[in-house]
Amino acid sequence: MALEGVLLGMGNPLLDISAVVDEDFLKKFDIQLNNAILAEDKHKSMYDEMAAKFNVEYIAGGATQNSIRVAQWLLQVPGATSYIGCIGKDKFGQEMTKNSKDAGVNVHYYEDENTPTGTCAVCVVGGERSLIANLSAANCYKVDHLKKPENWALVEKAKYFYIAGFFLTVSPESIQLVAEHAAAKNKVFLMNLSAPFICEFFKDAQEKALPYIDYVFGNETEARTFSKVHGWETDNVEEIAIKISQWPKASGTHKRITVITQGADPVCVAQDGKVTLYPVILLPKEKLVDTNGAECVRAGCYAANVIIQRSGCTYPEKPDFH
Repeated sequence: MALEGVLLGMGNPLLDISAVVDEDFLKKFDIQLNNAILAEDKHKSMYDEMAAKFNVEYIAGGATQNSIRVAQWLLQVPGATSYIGCIGKDKFGQEMTKNSKDAGVNVHYYEDENTPTGTCAVCVVGGERSLIANLSAANCYKVDHLKKPENWALVEKAKYFYIAGFFLTVSPESIQLVAEHAAAKNKVFLMNLSAPFICEFFKDAQEKALPYIDYVFGNETEARTFSKVHGWETDNVEEIAIKISQWPKASGTHKRITVITQGADPVCVAQDGKVTLYPVILLPKEKLVDTNGAECVRAGCYAANVIIQRSGCTYPEKPDFH
């Protein structure tokens, strides 16, 4: 089957603990909307408090895994997508495996026996979200797992690779292996800036991967942080997108395309020194449920429009996209 295993994702599999919270909760735990951070000591009690105070949903998540699940849903070919990451040997891990397999994704998790499956608090207020990730087992991924023949076979088979920038905090060696493979075999390598803190505090690892990236995704906040960190002295998203697309490449096979989302404003796509703007499918504010799990241009805009009307990164059984 031509599409089997065509897209491989690698990342931090997390069980999303999702709830509509209130402003007091945000203040108490020093949480800002439209942000993504790693949990600190001050957030330790937050997960239990969320479950006690609010109506919580548990949904298989993690930035890359969400994107792979949405791609799988749009493709509607079982096993078209594969995914690699680390989970714990526990109930949450079993639930995640079942969810992903039911969705048609071919998951090859590395199971860590000593660490619980990672979780991510998804705090929603007024349709806007903030993510606080407690990586736990997701932080324990080892490149040795990727090198195992049954897992490297997924890399050999895939024609497209998608990895969120969050994985730079866990296994940059794994990213580099896949990136170099993609360049050598003229395959397509895609990454996401993922969060301002990745651009700021994992700048070196991000820069090492950047020459290999054929498609860079991000939102306007991440793009502006990237610009600031690199001393570009511009806040103009279109200018930043062009500059990222012109960053030197390891392989000349594919010209880099930069895709920057801007919430309700048009998606900005930069290539060949030019920017094209793609309008998003506008949604009345009252229909906006949760912006967690939205991604790019026409199919992406369609998927995003469906997903933000639902809780978490969830979708109906079949897409209505042509």
